[in-house]
Amino acid sequence: MMASTEAETAKDQVNKYKPGRLYVKAIFTGYKRGLRNQHESISLLKIDGVNKRTETDFYIGKRCCYVYRAKRAKTDPKTKKSSNVRVVWGKISRPHGRSGAVRARFHKNLPGQAMGRRIRVMLYPSRV
Repeated sequence: MMASTEAETAKDQVNKYKPGRLYVKAIFTGYKRGLRNQHESISLLKIDGVNKRTETDFYIGKRCCYVYRAKRAKTDPKTKKSSNVRVVWGKISRPHGRSGAVRARFHKNLPGQAMGRRIRVMLYPSRV
């Protein structure tokens, strides 16, 4: 009986100090395309928990980012720290289809290796 209460208090302490996630998870499913042509400048994202076109309205205009690790470290000119973590920023522009997918434009087009990988959809800027 005593061991379970100690385990619960230890679990509460771990959860107490863990920061929350300030973004919504999404998957990069591919590029906008027709039967023959593919437009790499427009990426399609599937946001977790969004299954209808009407649910995408909240996310229009939100910033999104693709975080990845590069082979070599790069030095940030502002902080003078080097890191091999890089980010490509973009913005959600409009819904795509009726099943909750959205279109996004990134500052640099996402690479094909990013298909099926995680995209972070930030909860800003707010339109409320």
